[in-house]
Amino acid sequence: MSFKKLHPLLKESLENAGFKTSNPFQKKVLPVLKGGADAYIIAPKASGKTTALIIATIHKLKAEAFEDSPRALIIVKDKKEALELKSEFERFTKTTDLRVYALYDEYDIEKQKEEVYYGQDIVIATPSRLSKLYFLNGIHLGEIQLFAIEDADYLGRQNAYNHILRLSESIDRCQFIIMADEMNSKIKNYQNSFMANAHLVK
Repeated sequence: MSFKKLHPLLKESLENAGFKTSNPFQKKVLPVLKGGADAYIIAPKASGKTTALIIATIHKLKAEAFEDSPRALIIVKDKKEALELKSEFERFTKTTDLRVYALYDEYDIEKQKEEVYYGQDIVIATPSRLSKLYFLNGIHLGEIQLFAIEDADYLGRQNAYNHILRLSESIDRCQFIIMADEMNSKIKNYQNSFMANAHLVK
């Protein structure tokens, strides 16, 4: 898939970052994500799936800030991954006014509540901190258009699986995306809840 059909500001960011075209795996993934389908994206590391998610997210949000509530929510394993993904998103949002926020456990929750309240478009969050903030009425999920789990291989550990299940039940219809190195029983079980008709891209 060529980048020609993407939002002009996103195309500019891609060009500035040295991306001229999608790689073979992204050519399979991007049309599915851009089309709005729920999807399991299963591929090894360095396949380009994270970049595909970033491109699809920015394109879906029309590369512009809108009101105060988050419209894209991306779940990651821990603080390190939240900050790394935020930094990666910021490579591609420089030409836009999109606001990207990392929400993780090792930070004052009252400050997070305040910073989210002032308006964010894309929130990258650990499952436990997002769940805690949501049940403290510290984040509004009523405008979510895209809900993604990045590197979902970790979901068999701790209580992350149940946090995500409860959060998905609190979100109106949106696009759900799960990305992992390989399919496992935990993420496959989500087919019984919010991933019932998801595409599988490998």
